[in-house]
Amino acid sequence: MLLHLQKPLNSNQLQLFSLESCKSMNQIKQTHAHLITTGLILHPITANKLLKVLIASSFGSLSYAHQLFDQIPKPDVFIYNTMIKAHAVIPTSSHNSMRIFLSMVRVSGFLPNRYTFVFVFKACGNGLGVLEGEQIRVHAIKIGLESNLFVTNAMIRMYANWGLVDEARRVFDWSLDQDLYSWNIMIGGYVGSGEIGRAKDMFDEMSERDVVSWTTIIAGYVQVGCFMEALDLFHEMLQTGPPPNEFTLASALAACANLVALDQGRWIHVYIDKSEIKMNERLLASLLDMYAKCGEIDFAAKVFHDEYGLKLKVWPWNAMIGGYAMHGKSKEAIDLFEQMKVEKVSPNKVTFVALLNACSHGKLVEEGRGYFKSMASSYGIEPEIEHYGCMVDLLGRSGFLKEAEETVFNMPMAPDAIIWGALLGACRIHKDIERGQRIGKIIKELDSDHIGCHVLLANLYSASGQWDEAKAVRQKIEVSGRKKTPGCSSIELNGVFHQFLVGDRSHPQTKQLYLFLDEMTTKLKNAGYVPEFGEVLLDIDDEEDKETALSKHSEKLAIAFGLINTPPGTAIRIVKNLRVCADCHEATKFISKVYKREIIVRDRIRYHHFKDGFCSCKDYW
Repeated sequence: MLLHLQKPLNSNQLQLFSLESCKSMNQIKQTHAHLITTGLILHPITANKLLKVLIASSFGSLSYAHQLFDQIPKPDVFIYNTMIKAHAVIPTSSHNSMRIFLSMVRVSGFLPNRYTFVFVFKACGNGLGVLEGEQIRVHAIKIGLESNLFVTNAMIRMYANWGLVDEARRVFDWSLDQDLYSWNIMIGGYVGSGEIGRAKDMFDEMSERDVVSWTTIIAGYVQVGCFMEALDLFHEMLQTGPPPNEFTLASALAACANLVALDQGRWIHVYIDKSEIKMNERLLASLLDMYAKCGEIDFAAKVFHDEYGLKLKVWPWNAMIGGYAMHGKSKEAIDLFEQMKVEKVSPNKVTFVALLNACSHGKLVEEGRGYFKSMASSYGIEPEIEHYGCMVDLLGRSGFLKEAEETVFNMPMAPDAIIWGALLGACRIHKDIERGQRIGKIIKELDSDHIGCHVLLANLYSASGQWDEAKAVRQKIEVSGRKKTPGCSSIELNGVFHQFLVGDRSHPQTKQLYLFLDEMTTKLKNAGYVPEFGEVLLDIDDEEDKETALSKHSEKLAIAFGLINTPPGTAIRIVKNLRVCADCHEATKFISKVYKREIIVRDRIRYHHFKDGFCSCKDYW
């Protein structure tokens, strides 16, 4: 038997092997010292390997790498490229890529290669400006590399990152060669700029598509709120495209979450398991968000607690805390945040938005004050306008209107109409007309076109029985020609989404629906239901006409459709784009009791679980 003995490693190979086996910064420094004493640091391959270990390792140091780079007497093109690439990916450090590039060209006299331009164009699109990018483009033209496919793609991405999609398209159209990556970058540029129509046109023109192409266009539709279109594309991908990856599935789950498409969301969960797609923190967060927004908060909690190894990052925790918040489970949200602290998972800004919302829905004023203060003092997170909005909502809805107003005035940033609107909404709840009028004037000066706040003010007058004042505000709205967002409720039945507007008569079952509504109203009255006229904005004198106006609200039409078209005992899930009004909330409690149905409604504010005549919000929303 012949034995083939391996040749012994030379000193260079031994040092390279030593570098690859480094497990800490101290070991890297020890190896670096040995390279200096042996003189091997002067060898470009060894120096470049040390730079890459310093840059790529989780325990490495870019600043140390830069110090090493400055001490290399004659760096070659590969070493320059390594450093340009390292700085390019960090927005706050991208200017160093430009500095190193200019040093390479002007001081060392090296000719940049295609990789040099790819890395420096990335730096320009990731922190530098148009001027620097154009300067680099001139360099590429001078040495004849502008038409190189790699360089062209880097330019397209640079312009797309700046939001200059027309210039990116010009480079795309001008280029002599295009690959799948070129098309995907261009589609991503359109998606990033919100131009979903142009993105879809380009997607349709592609002769071949990969998983990135499909994922980008699906995510684009989700981004602009076209959730049904996103799911249609996802289904088309399953039939004709490549298998979806975890990023595709996260976007599809987001579409399901926003449509309250529970059955389709469940199918995706099964698909993930059967296809053995590796679950990561982002995908888990999307799955939890889908179940929470589809009303299955308990099942979301089960999934969260079953995934033991995927809770080292903040995203699943945020999804679960946010889910508890929207379902009014404030104690559970707070308990989970405290558990998060025990697990040493660092919260971020999103965590505190969810946590403060949970406090708001649970009327936990003291807890909310404490968490808000702890943001900066304990976690070094400066509150942003969203966090102040949560505090104004918490204080205002809890009746601390003066403190809420003081919070607005003491904000370090200028409050917008949304912040003032939250306070105005609290004034409506507590019928503080004087404060509401004052805030209404502020909003008018700040944003005279903010129709929602004018409607809130009219609601405030209506709820207080001041019909003349409500009518005056309403007339001003009508004279201005502006329209409030109409109430819209949707329900999924057998994979088909049915949408209803207030007073809708466009549905094929309209006649049957309105006959059922009349019958339902009679049954509810017999059970003790009394219509809440306080939220009728119209100047209607006749009580019967007011009642008719209330009966046409979109959620009542959607619930009636659900009752007609589903078997007895089936839970009905509704999603509404606006806050549920007091009358519909009261009526739905009676419907759940009279028809013995669980009715789950997600409005703009939160979830309401109606069962046996009660709501999970305990009439506090």
